[in-house]
Amino acid sequence: MIDLHYWTTPNGHKVTIFLEETGLPYRVIPVNISAGDQFKPEFLAIAPNNRIPAIVDTEPADGGPPISVFESGAILAYLAEKTGKFLPADVRGRTEVMQWLFWQMGGLGPMAGQNHHFVQYAPEKLPYAINRYVNETNRLYGVLNKRLADREFVAGDYSIADMASYPWIVPHKRQQQNLDDFPHLKRWFETIRARPAVERAYALAEKINTAPTVSEQSRALLFGQTAANPTGEKA
Repeated sequence: MIDLHYWTTPNGHKVTIFLEETGLPYRVIPVNISAGDQFKPEFLAIAPNNRIPAIVDTEPADGGPPISVFESGAILAYLAEKTGKFLPADVRGRTEVMQWLFWQMGGLGPMAGQNHHFVQYAPEKLPYAINRYVNETNRLYGVLNKRLADREFVAGDYSIADMASYPWIVPHKRQQQNLDDFPHLKRWFETIRARPAVERAYALAEKINTAPTVSEQSRALLFGQTAANPTGEKA
């Protein structure tokens, strides 16, 4: 059994997509990041960076005690190795998938995340910051579009590289991106969106988070953290 500590963000969706694709038994433990659940001691014990998602595998392959994993890319790689699915065993295929997984983790996710922050959540609209991250998101869409010009999926067959990138394209309108400008990316996006497992993953999200709003309190929890004030709460 996989215990999935989850909230309805792109990084959370990556893992529910994988679990739905494979049919691996799992239990969702909601971590409402707008309410501060990510700072609870029991969550920090498995996710010291206080970010979702995280998993606990209660039946690891070595037969030993439960294994906890945080960071969405590491979780996808762990689950792919556990199941033998969506990550090629040969060195060349595996390398293709892993480099595009890391591309998403180091590029598409962080840049689109900053795009979301400055366009949607920042209390002050800063044109320089908005333009910087909207433009960088656009560049990364272009990289992915070019990659998909001569292949169905990012790294050959459908893989964890696709599962990692897709949830970050879902909010393309909020990112001020037009998929019609990226025809190969749009074809790939629509193909993945139509997969039954992906539909199930997003339907689950709608049941778990019924009021996805950001209040002043949640804004401080999400965006006001420092080393000295790890929860971001005002004194």
